[in-house]
Amino acid sequence: MDQLMDWARPEALADAAKNAGCRSIAFTYNDPVIFAEYAIDCAIAARERGVKTVAVTAGYIMSEARRDFYAHLDGANIDLKAFTEPFYHKLCFAHLDPVLETLVWLRNESDVWFEVTTLLIPGQNDTEEEVGQLCAWFIANLGPDVPLHFTAFHPDFKMMNIPATPPSTLFRARRQALDIGLHHVYTGNVHNADGQSTYCAACGTRLIERNGYTLGEWRLDA
Repeated sequence: MDQLMDWARPEALADAAKNAGCRSIAFTYNDPVIFAEYAIDCAIAARERGVKTVAVTAGYIMSEARRDFYAHLDGANIDLKAFTEPFYHKLCFAHLDPVLETLVWLRNESDVWFEVTTLLIPGQNDTEEEVGQLCAWFIANLGPDVPLHFTAFHPDFKMMNIPATPPSTLFRARRQALDIGLHHVYTGNVHNADGQSTYCAACGTRLIERNGYTLGEWRLDA
């Protein structure tokens, strides 16, 4: 069997990141929950060397394993795939409640910085009603300051029959979230500098200007 690369010891991976001047290591694309033990070992080694770690994950993990998985991480981005059980059952072969439990646990019982991303898929999870329910639950259980990202779907793999998300859908969802009281709501996978920048929740001043991968104005003192 061909292989792309040799297995990397956690210590070697952390050393390579530090020597390359990397400030952080991200476990992403393949959900790190499926290789939790290795991710934990890498996070421990990275922290010992002053390198931060972040997990991009669906948040679908048993409560017994949750504490150990997040204990050594510095940050996480949780994919909240939708806000209905039928979506999770049909498209993810999973359930919604365990993901919500992870989010509440992160908010109330951990020091991990976390943000939430929802990919809006036309005809699947993008109605005003569902987005409104998601936002209402979000502010009631996570508060107004946890960042929420709405990102655009594009046809790929087994979902080639669904069109790309119109930018207007993202703009509408962002406005719904802001109107309900969330402070930091972003749009992704579209060109929208306004929806990618960070604003002061109190006065509305733009603090960090972003446009795609370009960083512009920066008004933070710390």
